[in-house]
Amino acid sequence: MRKTTDKRFTTKHKSVILYLQQRQQIDDSLLVLINNLTLEDLIALKLELSAKNINNRPFGLDMWRKTSYIMKEAMLMFAISTTQSKKDAARFLGLTYLDFKKALKKFEVDNYFLNKKEEKK
Repeated sequence: MRKTTDKRFTTKHKSVILYLQQRQQIDDSLLVLINNLTLEDLIALKLELSAKNINNRPFGLDMWRKTSYIMKEAMLMFAISTTQSKKDAARFLGLTYLDFKKALKKFEVDNYFLNKKEEKK
């Protein structure tokens, strides 16, 4: 990846797919399979797999109320992955830049991509 000195491109080299591929958590064949699923299927599948680890009893987990938190975090990661700057990502999500910066801090999405850089070292 070529680094740019243009400060307008603050999200240019951030990709969830590349991050997970570098960590060898996904490969191209898995991406093809995921692409054939709906978002609802994928979420239900992930929840089912998670529930199996706790004997299908996620008691105490307020999943219904946490759903919006999880979706917002995922949308922030997607916006950063598909835009060239944080301002573009904010516009993409229909947020003001100030609200976008607050969301990044709240959901710690920047840390997700920072950890990628630290793992390379």
